[in-house]
Amino acid sequence: MRYRLTFVAGLALGYVLGTRAGRERYEQLKKSARQVAQNPAVRNTAETAAQQGREIAGKALHTVSEKVGDRVPVSVTDRVRSLRERNAGGTGEDDWGTSNT
Repeated sequence: MRYRLTFVAGLALGYVLGTRAGRERYEQLKKSARQVAQNPAVRNTAETAAQQGREIAGKALHTVSEKVGDRVPVSVTDRVRSLRERNAGGTGEDDWGTSNT
């Protein structure tokens, strides 16, 4: 209950401060966030992190596949196979709309 009250208090404080700051401050924050997101260094770092995540996920898949083996139900195996075939089409985007590059 204590955490819930803390959350509600934080939400209320954020709302009050946000309404006091007004639309002008919101636009400033939005512009700053956009500049950070479009910064080439930030974009390169995010892309590197995404690539490393994909590599680690591939290694984890291999390790899990070796350990689990034939104990996976056929329905799960079929679903994974269908997802792989669908993504092999080269759409360039995953289910969340982000780039797979």
